[in-house]
Amino acid sequence: MTAGAGWVQVEGGPILDIHPGDVVWFAPGEKHWHGATSTTAMTHVAIQESLEGKVVDWLEHVTDEEYLKAR
Repeated sequence: MTAGAGWVQVEGGPILDIHPGDVVWFAPGEKHWHGATSTTAMTHVAIQESLEGKVVDWLEHVTDEEYLKAR
């Protein structure tokens, strides 16, 4: 993460706080979400591998209700 404050969560796991300088890694196929906190924006750099020209499978968006119950 490069600036701000954020949250990350692997499906079924706890929501973790992230801050500038933190590095987060998810295994291939591991369902997760990441984003800014409800009060602070964030910026980050994402590095993704490509397999046969495919980079990432975007899943459903986190709903406002799911996000707001995060904290």
